Amino acid sequence: MAACAATWSALQNVTPWWRADLRQTFFAVVVASETEFRANARLLLRAIVVTLKSQRNTNTRFLLRAVVVAAPLADAGKKLEIDETKWISVGIGTRGSFSSVEDASPSGDDWDNDFNLDSARVYVNGQITEIIKFELNTECTFCGNSDLEDYDILDAIVKFDINPAFNIWAGRLLVPADRAEMSGPYYANVYDFNKTPFFPADYSVKFGNGGAGVYGRDHGVTFWGGLGEEARFTYAAGVFNGFQDGPNQDDNLLFGGRLSYNFLDVEKNPGYYTSSTYFGNGGDILTVAIAAQYQEDGAGTELDPADFTAITTDLLFEKVLGGGGVITVEGEYKNFDTDLSDAALNAADCFCLFSGEAVMGTALYMFPAEIGIGKFQPYVRYTKNDPDESDDRDEVEAGVNYIIDGHNARISAFYQYGDIATKGLNYTPNAAGDDVSAIKIGVQIQL
Repeated sequence: MAACAATWSALQNVTPWWRADLRQTFFAVVVASETEFRANARLLLRAIVVTLKSQRNTNTRFLLRAVVVAAPLADAGKKLEIDETKWISVGIGTRGSFSSVEDASPSGDDWDNDFNLDSARVYVNGQITEIIKFELNTECTFCGNSDLEDYDILDAIVKFDINPAFNIWAGRLLVPADRAEMSGPYYANVYDFNKTPFFPADYSVKFGNGGAGVYGRDHGVTFWGGLGEEARFTYAAGVFNGFQDGPNQDDNLLFGGRLSYNFLDVEKNPGYYTSSTYFGNGGDILTVAIAAQYQEDGAGTELDPADFTAITTDLLFEKVLGGGGVITVEGEYKNFDTDLSDAALNAADCFCLFSGEAVMGTALYMFPAEIGIGKFQPYVRYTKNDPDESDDRDEVEAGVNYIIDGHNARISAFYQYGDIATKGLNYTPNAAGDDVSAIKIGVQIQL
């Protein structure tokens, strides 16, 4: 009961927004977590849902702290059955890193050294019936940046899992795209998972006026499933808000879709999500996919709108060798077209998406022998982005992952050299940036 006492003491000193009824509700959850959580699991769901409806910074910060405290007591990360059909699970994920970047200090001529909180998530999943399910995840956006940091709802999905061939998800969810986007940082094969151009839903942490989504998510609906023998052919197609300001005065929607085919063993992932490595646990994998997104007037300015079109292809190959080693190869090609005018490119209020081509290739090998508590997985990666109206930019990366528990516990150390970071998202003709070196160490934990 020591945890209960400490939690209740903290609740007494919370800022006034936290109403007495919610204090009492959460205290009841904490008590139930230590005594009879299964009988009172609905209290946890109620506390989370009710509290998240108040989306203020202080509100959500406290909620995250409270959930992280309560979740271990409730056996977080494991399914908690309420009755024969209803269940709920709670988990957490966090990513932190140290980076040392050449010529990035405030003086401009020294190495910039920083410890970073890259992600902090709370996962909530549950089932109401065998068909109706839900997913509610939070994220720390702009973690470590005191001016921009916020705690937001990342996913809020109502799921109708009808059968393997046809399912419907609606709410705030991932827009179908390339594998890197669908895997996200937690299920990528490297720590700095994506250096190719962003999709509209990646560009902003706002919805509605001035924004198009957050971390690849948008408001909409997705239809997905698997067809054929062992569901080797998979599809996902959806309709979303997309960019809803400036050039999009007619309120056009964004359409997105992804098709993939498993030539060898069939990948096993929840929904239409993907992974960029299975560390050999998925068998031999060879999957090829194509994805596309389109929004009329989805880029540019109000005076100079432009349509946004994206076509991507990606491949994942993973082979388990006879000695137990695992080879993984991932590649992707992107072709974005916005056809922005010179006036739009030079306008301060332009939603100037990348227009051009990009490629990425990663090769990894995981040694079979366990050293200490994990296995070493060295890798190399090359990324090149070639904008239509700007200088190209590329990056070479070499590093090693230390795999302790798959995607749940791993450490990465790597070196990067190139100008992708220095030129950034500036795709105008005057973009400039030098090739620089960066040394980084990243740690990922999730339950």
